[in-house]
Amino acid sequence: MPARPLDLNADVGEGMGQDPSLMRVITSANVACGFHAGDPGVMRATVALARDHGVAVGAHPAFPDLAGFGRREMHLSAREVEDLVVYQIGALAAIAAAQGLALQHVKPHGALYNMAARDATLADAVARAVTSVDRSLVLFGLSGSQLVAAGKRAGLRTACEAFADRAYQPEGALVPRSQPGAVIADVDAAVARAVAMARDRMVSAIDGTPVPLEVDTICVHGDTPDAAHLATRIREALDAAGIEVRRVCP
Repeated sequence: MPARPLDLNADVGEGMGQDPSLMRVITSANVACGFHAGDPGVMRATVALARDHGVAVGAHPAFPDLAGFGRREMHLSAREVEDLVVYQIGALAAIAAAQGLALQHVKPHGALYNMAARDATLADAVARAVTSVDRSLVLFGLSGSQLVAAGKRAGLRTACEAFADRAYQPEGALVPRSQPGAVIADVDAAVARAVAMARDRMVSAIDGTPVPLEVDTICVHGDTPDAAHLATRIREALDAAGIEVRRVCP
């Protein structure tokens, strides 16, 4: 049976200098909304770059943590999380609308993403924020996570996400960045993992355990060294494997 079409996304607008090259090969862009990186001018330029390359645009909301790049856990109330996600989606939606675009999706960033992956209350707050802004938006979340479940409970379309450049734990969670081997630095290994994720719907955990995955979209982190090269290699490998790469909402 042929593999399903697959989206290839990257986190952009974070000042890493790789966005122009990434936009040539990805199909969805997660644009930083100013809380962990970026500002209105960067957001505008990033949306324009995505538009010019036919790449779908999504909001990449985060905790208010510029100093920590949004990767430090913050323990906020559900209402506070809902408000900050609404704020960031709304800001990017307005910038996109000014350039003739509508948002395709929302994907939380960093600590917010990982906390919502395991905490149903936090995940529900994110999902409520998305539905209150625009029920047509797709919620991206880690495959098998509370975030995907919350999106479904809220009646949203969801996209299960996998990471070519991150190591997995046996239960399907990502290995924390504080642990050795959390980021896959070997490009060949990351490319092979991406193809296996797309074709076989599985990934090998850090201890070798096979982890089944639902995969609608694969992410390349924009701050990974040589992220553009990695994304290009993944796109070429998926094409060679006969896997159609296209945005979540064609």
